[in-house]
Amino acid sequence: MTQERIALRDTVRLLLSRASDVRTAMESELGYDPALWKRLCSDIGVAALAIPERFGGLGAGIAETAVVLGELGRTLTPAPLLGSILAAQALLACGDDDACARLLPEIAGGRIATLVWSDAQGTWGHPPCVANGQRVTGQAHYVLDGDIADTVLVFALAGPEIGLFEVREGAPGLVRTSTRTLDPTRRLTTVAVDSPALRLGGDLTSALPRIRDLACVALSAEQSGAAAHCLNETVAYSKERVQFGRPIGSFQALKHRMADLHVLVETAQATAEAAAEADESALPVLAAAAKVHCAEAFQTVAAEMVQLHGGIAITWEHDAHLYFKRAHGSALLFGSVSNHLALLTSSRRGGTR
Repeated sequence: MTQERIALRDTVRLLLSRASDVRTAMESELGYDPALWKRLCSDIGVAALAIPERFGGLGAGIAETAVVLGELGRTLTPAPLLGSILAAQALLACGDDDACARLLPEIAGGRIATLVWSDAQGTWGHPPCVANGQRVTGQAHYVLDGDIADTVLVFALAGPEIGLFEVREGAPGLVRTSTRTLDPTRRLTTVAVDSPALRLGGDLTSALPRIRDLACVALSAEQSGAAAHCLNETVAYSKERVQFGRPIGSFQALKHRMADLHVLVETAQATAEAAAEADESALPVLAAAAKVHCAEAFQTVAAEMVQLHGGIAITWEHDAHLYFKRAHGSALLFGSVSNHLALLTSSRRGGTR
């Protein structure tokens, strides 16, 4: 963590501590707090961090964006950042400077964008949509903020190629349906499209793995931040909860359990940071490793948070169940742990992805 990233982290953390109301946001019609999102974008520039300056961004990178996502994960703040990051990276990969100059400054300013990509099985490989000329047809699932996005970008098969297509807001044949999910703090949408669309750039077949790698890097930062918060809350509670005349945190068995959780959180944060700093050659392996380890660490720490908080943790009023649900929901996003373990195994054997 450089001094600049520490300052960014502290600024985001201060704003979220003052303005983030998770339950009100997740229960609202939009699923997030527009006023808070506006402040995150205008005051801090969170949506502009990974966008080059020539396209209206701040010219930082994924590592800086990961710092912000870690803080959003720590508080479970619903915010349309992850989907917008993916859409922006797809635009940058398409090589269409005119499209980038038109769309990226708006995304940097806070316009919500989404990337339509995954099929019904949650496979982030070949897209389920098909392009026939300037028309895209198909149905994608688990689309981040797909029901509220102003800019809708679609990966679609175009003959032997995979193209990126822009479907205009309000286009005929564009149907966006909110999906009820385990995690109430993350909006996912089923997007059906049978609409005219504008192709942006050329063939993105070779770019898809990198975009998914960046998605995994971003998600692992969010997971590691949430896991760290779960541990901190659990340690604090163990110092307050008294059983048999003494704080439960003083019992050796619980000390051992929390020491193990500490190791998990520290290694998860280190793995997420390494993936965010990776160069192009190391990115595939480190992104998959971060996805696997941060998902498993978050699930473990969230489960222990529930166990060590006792009965209070299974009430709706306590936030433990929200972290538990986020842990299991995010573990499946951008591919399951087993899927990424297979990618790691293939990489070790010298195979292709």
